[in-house]
Amino acid sequence: MPEPHKDKRPLAERIAAEIRKLIMNGDWEPGKQVPTNEALRTQYETSNVTIQRALQILKDERFLEGQTGVGVFVRGERAQTIEPAHYITPSEPGEPYRWLSEATKRQQRAKYRMLEVREVVPPVEVARALRLEDGETAMLRSRVGFLNDQPAELVYSYYPIELARDTRLGDRRLIPGGSPALLEEMGYPTRSQDDAVAARPATTEEYEALEIPRDVPVIEVFRIVYSDDEKPIEVTLLTKPAHRFKMGYRIEIS
Repeated sequence: MPEPHKDKRPLAERIAAEIRKLIMNGDWEPGKQVPTNEALRTQYETSNVTIQRALQILKDERFLEGQTGVGVFVRGERAQTIEPAHYITPSEPGEPYRWLSEATKRQQRAKYRMLEVREVVPPVEVARALRLEDGETAMLRSRVGFLNDQPAELVYSYYPIELARDTRLGDRRLIPGGSPALLEEMGYPTRSQDDAVAARPATTEEYEALEIPRDVPVIEVFRIVYSDDEKPIEVTLLTKPAHRFKMGYRIEIS
Protein backbone atom coordinates (compact mmCIF):
# COMPACT_ATOMS: atom_id res chain seq x y z
CA MET A 1 0.00 0.00 0.00
CA PRO A 2 1.41 3.45 -0.91
CA GLU A 3 1.76 5.92 1.91
CA PRO A 4 -1.01 8.54 2.23
CA HIS A 5 -0.26 11.80 0.46
CA LYS A 6 0.93 14.28 3.08
CA ASP A 7 0.92 18.07 2.96
CA LYS A 8 4.63 18.85 3.21
CA ARG A 9 4.34 22.57 2.67
CA PRO A 10 5.81 24.80 5.41
CA LEU A 11 3.34 25.32 8.24
CA ALA A 12 3.03 29.04 7.48
CA GLU A 13 1.81 28.22 3.95
CA ARG A 14 -0.71 25.71 5.30
CA ILE A 15 -2.07 28.23 7.80
CA ALA A 16 -2.28 30.87 5.05
CA ALA A 17 -4.24 28.39 2.91
CA GLU A 18 -6.75 27.82 5.71
CA ILE A 19 -7.28 31.55 6.26
CA ARG A 20 -7.42 32.21 2.51
CA LYS A 21 -10.30 29.74 2.23
CA LEU A 22 -12.18 31.48 5.06
CA ILE A 23 -11.86 34.78 3.19
CA MET A 24 -12.77 33.39 -0.24
CA ASN A 25 -15.81 31.60 1.19
CA GLY A 26 -17.01 34.69 3.04
CA ASP A 27 -16.63 33.19 6.53
CA TRP A 28 -14.28 36.07 7.24
CA GLU A 29 -16.16 39.06 5.84
CA PRO A 30 -14.57 42.18 4.31
CA GLY A 31 -13.36 44.52 7.03
CA LYS A 32 -13.24 41.83 9.72
CA GLN A 33 -10.37 42.27 12.15
CA VAL A 34 -8.11 39.23 12.16
CA PRO A 35 -7.69 37.48 15.52
CA THR A 36 -4.57 38.46 17.45
CA ASN A 37 -1.32 36.67 16.79
CA GLU A 38 -1.64 35.12 20.24
CA ALA A 39 -5.10 33.72 19.40
CA LEU A 40 -3.89 32.34 16.07
CA ARG A 41 -0.75 30.93 17.69
CA THR A 42 -2.91 29.06 20.19
CA GLN A 43 -5.38 27.88 17.54
CA TYR A 44 -2.70 26.49 15.24
CA GLU A 45 -0.35 25.39 18.03
CA THR A 46 2.69 27.07 16.55
CA SER A 47 5.10 29.95 17.11
CA ASN A 48 4.47 33.66 16.72
CA VAL A 49 7.07 33.75 13.93
CA THR A 50 5.10 31.17 11.91
CA ILE A 51 1.87 33.14 12.36
CA GLN A 52 3.60 36.32 11.23
CA ARG A 53 4.89 34.53 8.12
CA ALA A 54 1.38 33.23 7.31
CA LEU A 55 -0.15 36.69 7.68
CA GLN A 56 2.59 38.23 5.55
CA ILE A 57 1.82 35.75 2.75
CA LEU A 58 -1.81 36.90 2.81
CA LYS A 59 -0.83 40.56 2.96
CA ASP A 60 1.39 40.07 -0.09
CA GLU A 61 -1.57 38.43 -1.84
CA ARG A 62 -3.79 41.37 -0.81
CA PHE A 63 -6.19 39.22 1.19
CA LEU A 64 -5.24 41.09 4.36
CA GLU A 65 -4.45 44.73 5.08
CA GLY A 66 -2.47 45.97 8.05
CA GLN A 67 -3.41 49.20 9.83
CA THR A 68 -0.58 50.59 11.92
CA GLY A 69 -1.40 50.61 15.60
CA VAL A 70 -4.84 49.07 15.03
CA GLY A 71 -4.49 45.54 13.67
CA VAL A 72 -4.84 43.39 10.58
CA PHE A 73 -8.10 43.32 8.61
CA VAL A 74 -9.66 41.32 5.76
CA ARG A 75 -9.53 43.21 2.47
CA GLY A 76 -12.48 45.46 1.75
CA GLU A 77 -14.10 43.46 -1.06
CA ARG A 78 -15.32 39.91 -1.57
CA ALA A 79 -14.14 37.65 -4.35
CA GLN A 80 -16.44 38.55 -7.24
CA THR A 81 -18.45 35.87 -9.04
CA ILE A 82 -18.46 36.24 -12.81
CA GLU A 83 -21.26 34.51 -14.73
CA PRO A 84 -20.28 33.98 -18.41
CA ALA A 85 -23.96 33.56 -19.39
CA HIS A 86 -24.37 37.31 -18.87
CA TYR A 87 -22.12 38.04 -21.85
CA ILE A 88 -23.19 35.51 -24.47
CA THR A 89 -26.14 37.59 -25.77
CA PRO A 90 -25.09 40.45 -28.08
CA SER A 91 -25.69 43.98 -26.88
CA GLU A 92 -28.64 45.94 -28.22
CA PRO A 93 -27.79 48.43 -31.01
CA GLY A 94 -26.01 51.44 -29.59
CA GLU A 95 -25.38 49.75 -26.24
CA PRO A 96 -21.86 48.96 -24.89
CA TYR A 97 -20.44 45.45 -24.70
CA ARG A 98 -22.24 43.50 -21.98
CA TRP A 99 -19.08 43.04 -19.89
CA LEU A 100 -19.00 46.83 -19.55
CA SER A 101 -22.73 47.31 -18.92
CA GLU A 102 -22.87 44.49 -16.34
CA ALA A 103 -20.01 46.17 -14.47
CA THR A 104 -21.97 49.43 -14.46
CA LYS A 105 -24.91 47.60 -12.87
CA ARG A 106 -22.54 46.50 -10.08
CA GLN A 107 -21.42 50.14 -9.70
CA GLN A 108 -17.97 49.33 -11.04
CA ARG A 109 -15.94 51.27 -13.59
CA ALA A 110 -14.98 49.01 -16.48
CA LYS A 111 -12.75 49.52 -19.48
CA TYR A 112 -10.60 47.61 -21.96
CA ARG A 113 -7.13 48.37 -23.24
CA MET A 114 -6.24 46.79 -26.57
CA LEU A 115 -2.87 45.06 -26.77
CA GLU A 116 -2.65 43.88 -30.35
CA VAL A 117 -4.68 42.87 -33.39
CA ARG A 118 -2.95 40.77 -36.03
CA GLU A 119 -3.13 37.73 -38.25
CA VAL A 120 -1.40 34.74 -36.60
CA VAL A 121 -1.03 31.00 -36.73
CA PRO A 122 -2.99 30.19 -33.56
CA PRO A 123 -2.06 27.67 -30.84
CA VAL A 124 -2.90 24.06 -31.65
CA GLU A 125 -5.97 23.85 -29.41
CA VAL A 126 -7.37 27.05 -30.92
CA ALA A 127 -6.74 25.84 -34.46
CA ARG A 128 -8.55 22.59 -33.70
CA ALA A 129 -11.51 24.43 -32.20
CA LEU A 130 -11.74 26.69 -35.26
CA ARG A 131 -11.32 23.60 -37.51
CA LEU A 132 -8.26 25.04 -39.26
CA GLU A 133 -5.75 23.08 -41.29
CA ASP A 134 -2.06 23.08 -40.34
CA GLY A 135 -0.54 26.51 -40.96
CA GLU A 136 -3.84 28.29 -41.50
CA THR A 137 -4.15 31.66 -39.79
CA ALA A 138 -6.72 33.40 -37.62
CA MET A 139 -7.28 37.00 -36.55
CA LEU A 140 -6.08 37.62 -33.00
CA ARG A 141 -7.51 40.39 -30.81
CA SER A 142 -5.90 40.67 -27.37
CA ARG A 143 -6.80 43.07 -24.57
CA VAL A 144 -6.75 43.68 -20.82
CA GLY A 145 -9.99 44.42 -18.98
CA PHE A 146 -10.01 46.67 -15.90
CA LEU A 147 -12.55 46.99 -13.09
CA ASN A 148 -12.17 50.07 -10.90
CA ASP A 149 -8.74 50.57 -12.49
CA GLN A 150 -7.51 47.13 -11.39
CA PRO A 151 -6.62 44.57 -14.09
CA ALA A 152 -9.39 41.97 -14.06
CA GLU A 153 -8.84 39.80 -17.14
CA LEU A 154 -6.42 39.12 -19.95
CA VAL A 155 -8.26 38.11 -23.14
CA TYR A 156 -7.01 36.52 -26.35
CA SER A 157 -9.78 36.10 -28.95
CA TYR A 158 -9.28 34.34 -32.31
CA TYR A 159 -11.54 34.52 -35.38
CA PRO A 160 -11.51 32.59 -38.69
CA ILE A 161 -9.50 34.71 -41.10
CA GLU A 162 -12.01 34.47 -43.94
CA LEU A 163 -14.61 35.89 -41.56
CA ALA A 164 -12.45 38.58 -39.96
CA ARG A 165 -10.31 39.97 -42.78
CA ASP A 166 -11.34 43.44 -44.00
CA THR A 167 -13.80 43.88 -41.12
CA ARG A 168 -13.65 45.70 -37.78
CA LEU A 169 -12.35 42.44 -36.30
CA GLY A 170 -9.05 43.36 -37.92
CA ASP A 171 -9.11 46.94 -36.60
CA ARG A 172 -6.96 47.71 -33.54
CA ARG A 173 -9.70 49.85 -32.04
CA LEU A 174 -12.33 48.54 -29.64
CA ILE A 175 -15.53 47.33 -31.30
CA PRO A 176 -18.69 49.25 -30.31
CA GLY A 177 -21.01 46.75 -28.64
CA GLY A 178 -18.26 44.10 -28.66
CA SER A 179 -17.57 41.25 -31.07
CA PRO A 180 -20.91 39.43 -30.46
CA ALA A 181 -22.84 42.44 -31.78
CA LEU A 182 -20.53 42.81 -34.78
CA LEU A 183 -20.67 39.11 -35.63
CA GLU A 184 -24.47 39.16 -35.49
CA GLU A 185 -24.49 42.22 -37.75
CA MET A 186 -22.27 40.26 -40.17
CA GLY A 187 -24.74 37.37 -40.24
CA TYR A 188 -23.12 35.15 -37.60
CA PRO A 189 -25.37 35.29 -34.52
CA THR A 190 -24.18 33.60 -31.34
CA ARG A 191 -26.13 30.38 -30.77
CA SER A 192 -24.10 28.63 -28.08
CA GLN A 193 -20.73 28.48 -26.37
CA ASP A 194 -18.60 25.82 -24.71
CA ASP A 195 -16.44 26.81 -21.73
CA ALA A 196 -13.64 24.73 -20.22
CA VAL A 197 -12.43 26.17 -16.90
CA ALA A 198 -9.12 25.41 -15.21
CA ALA A 199 -6.79 26.85 -12.58
CA ARG A 200 -3.02 26.99 -13.01
CA PRO A 201 0.07 29.08 -12.15
CA ALA A 202 0.35 32.35 -14.05
CA THR A 203 2.74 32.84 -16.94
CA THR A 204 5.07 35.84 -16.76
CA GLU A 205 2.83 37.74 -19.18
CA GLU A 206 -0.24 37.06 -17.03
CA TYR A 207 1.64 37.80 -13.81
CA GLU A 208 2.64 41.22 -15.09
CA ALA A 209 -0.53 42.17 -17.00
CA LEU A 210 -2.86 41.15 -14.16
CA GLU A 211 -0.55 42.43 -11.40
CA ILE A 212 -0.69 39.09 -9.61
CA PRO A 213 0.91 38.93 -6.14
CA ARG A 214 3.22 36.10 -5.14
CA ASP A 215 2.13 32.66 -6.40
CA VAL A 216 -1.61 33.28 -6.74
CA PRO A 217 -2.96 31.12 -9.60
CA VAL A 218 -5.14 32.26 -12.47
CA ILE A 219 -8.53 31.02 -13.58
CA GLU A 220 -8.33 30.03 -17.23
CA VAL A 221 -11.40 29.86 -19.46
CA PHE A 222 -11.14 28.27 -22.91
CA ARG A 223 -14.28 29.34 -24.79
CA ILE A 224 -15.63 28.29 -28.17
CA VAL A 225 -18.51 30.36 -29.58
CA TYR A 226 -20.77 28.82 -32.24
CA SER A 227 -23.15 30.31 -34.75
CA ASP A 228 -25.68 28.56 -36.99
CA ASP A 229 -24.92 24.97 -38.00
CA GLU A 230 -22.44 24.73 -35.09
CA LYS A 231 -19.95 26.89 -36.99
CA PRO A 232 -17.17 28.09 -34.65
CA ILE A 233 -16.86 31.86 -35.04
CA GLU A 234 -14.68 32.75 -32.05
CA VAL A 235 -12.27 31.04 -29.68
CA THR A 236 -11.23 32.96 -26.58
CA LEU A 237 -8.56 32.25 -23.98
CA LEU A 238 -9.39 34.30 -20.90
CA THR A 239 -7.42 34.45 -17.65
CA LYS A 240 -8.45 36.08 -14.38
CA PRO A 241 -6.61 36.40 -11.03
CA ALA A 242 -8.00 33.66 -8.78
CA HIS A 243 -7.70 35.69 -5.57
CA ARG A 244 -10.28 38.19 -6.84
CA PHE A 245 -12.74 36.16 -8.91
CA LYS A 246 -14.89 33.06 -9.00
CA MET A 247 -16.68 31.63 -12.02
CA GLY A 248 -20.43 31.11 -11.62
CA TYR A 249 -22.77 28.99 -13.78
CA ARG A 250 -26.56 28.69 -13.57
CA ILE A 251 -28.17 25.60 -15.08
CA GLU A 252 -31.88 25.62 -15.84
CA ILE A 253 -33.58 22.22 -15.60
CA SER A 254 -36.91 21.97 -17.39
